[in-house]
Amino acid sequence: MLIESRRRAYLTAMQVVNWLPRTELPFAAPSRPELLEAPEPMEVAPPQAAPVSKTVAEPLAPVVERPKVEVPRPSLASTRTNAKPVEEVDEAPPPVKVAQVPPPRFALQLLRAGRCLLLVELPTGEPFQSRDPAYLLLKDMLRAAGLPDSPQIIGEPVRWPLLSRGTMDQGPEAARDFVQGFVSARLEDEPCVCLWLIGLPAVRFAGEADAEAFNRELQVEGLGSAWALPGLESLMETPRHKADVWQAMRRLMARWKESNE
Repeated sequence: MLIESRRRAYLTAMQVVNWLPRTELPFAAPSRPELLEAPEPMEVAPPQAAPVSKTVAEPLAPVVERPKVEVPRPSLASTRTNAKPVEEVDEAPPPVKVAQVPPPRFALQLLRAGRCLLLVELPTGEPFQSRDPAYLLLKDMLRAAGLPDSPQIIGEPVRWPLLSRGTMDQGPEAARDFVQGFVSARLEDEPCVCLWLIGLPAVRFAGEADAEAFNRELQVEGLGSAWALPGLESLMETPRHKADVWQAMRRLMARWKESNE
């Protein structure tokens, strides 16, 4: 609702000199009487085409068209602070950021001992050396299992991620597919009766399991029977885990011993 001074300010800004409201306006000044009087009728002389008697033309009814003036209705903010009204815009929801999973990092070495394949986590990321403590522990485990203690190294170590740069997918699923494909290809060359998965990366990306599967036998599609073991470093740091490995080994030993006979 506008007071008279503000209403006249709007009309002056729109260059409206005279105007008539359609209804009584609250807080408006009294109307000026001269604006409400109708103009007097004007006498119009007829065209002199021929001499005729004097006649007085009937007055024409005045046609007064009332201009339509639309007064903008300011927002509450503009009436209080003389600020321009701000249009409300539907804000688009912020884009949802998908958290990118960093590629896993590991190094695995595939070896063959008799009719068993061993996929072993490399503790240092480098190939085994003959005097490495981890390699010496592996040889002790093979002797205890009744297998040759000088395993044959098959191919280069599997290192992940494959590339340091680029747009290639190197997430956990890609790593699993690569490791399983690598081992499956070696099994086609020469089958084995049991696949040893030594270390969490070998268990996770070849056996599709986690640390809870340690010392258990797994059936992996495409790879057959597998045995999940803790990593060599873990066995060296926690000697009591060796007893759990030995008990699990005794349950599975018959599998590869029968194949050797």
